[in-house]
Amino acid sequence: MALTPLLIIIVVVIFSAVKVLKEYERGVILTFGRFTGVKGPGLIIVIPGIQQMFRLSTRVVVLDVPPQDIITKDNISVKVNAVVYFRVLNPQDAVLNVENYMYATSQIAQTTLRSILGQVDLDDLLSNRDKINSDLQTIIDQHTEPWGIKVSSVEVKNVDLPQDMQRVIARQAEAERERRAKVIHAEGELQAAEKISQAANIIGQNPAGIQLRYLQTLTEIATEKNSTILFPIPMDMMNLLLKKEK
Repeated sequence: MALTPLLIIIVVVIFSAVKVLKEYERGVILTFGRFTGVKGPGLIIVIPGIQQMFRLSTRVVVLDVPPQDIITKDNISVKVNAVVYFRVLNPQDAVLNVENYMYATSQIAQTTLRSILGQVDLDDLLSNRDKINSDLQTIIDQHTEPWGIKVSSVEVKNVDLPQDMQRVIARQAEAERERRAKVIHAEGELQAAEKISQAANIIGQNPAGIQLRYLQTLTEIATEKNSTILFPIPMDMMNLLLKKEK
């Protein structure tokens, strides 16, 4: 009976020493405060009172960067949020080189987002998302590499514009559409004039062609407007009248 409390203590110590790490987890072991290795996955033994284990996940973490107030290069105030995809590549550095790698990564992502987007114009921010995302990923990855973090991707999620700026952009887009419509209409008129000139040259080579075209026009008018009465006058007669007036 006297050994029962001792046996209970031994059993509790054994159970507290046994740790199970999942396939995506790693354990950073400190013995008497000194780093002694990274263990896992599977069953590991941690000596209570002597060793300390920090459990880390090596899966990809999705970090939502809260909206940041940013003034672009052309002095326009916008709110931009983003998402960062990263994973712990080196558990040892994530424990020994930084106090809280999640908080540190979040802060460096917010700072870099404000810094990079403050150097671009609003038009580039709206149209060149791929380049901006690549620059953000490169810079954040360089800052977090000493912490054992690998940033795989950074995506700008949303750009909130002020209401007055939205109206200005809408007017700009409308003016651009009107400009394109006028250019297309002018190009159509130019092409039509070229075709008419070519048709006139072809008909001018054969005077009978203009008479046939004239009769065809009369037929089309008579089909569409049956109440219209037409009196064809030969062009030769008109030429004679014009000569007499001279």
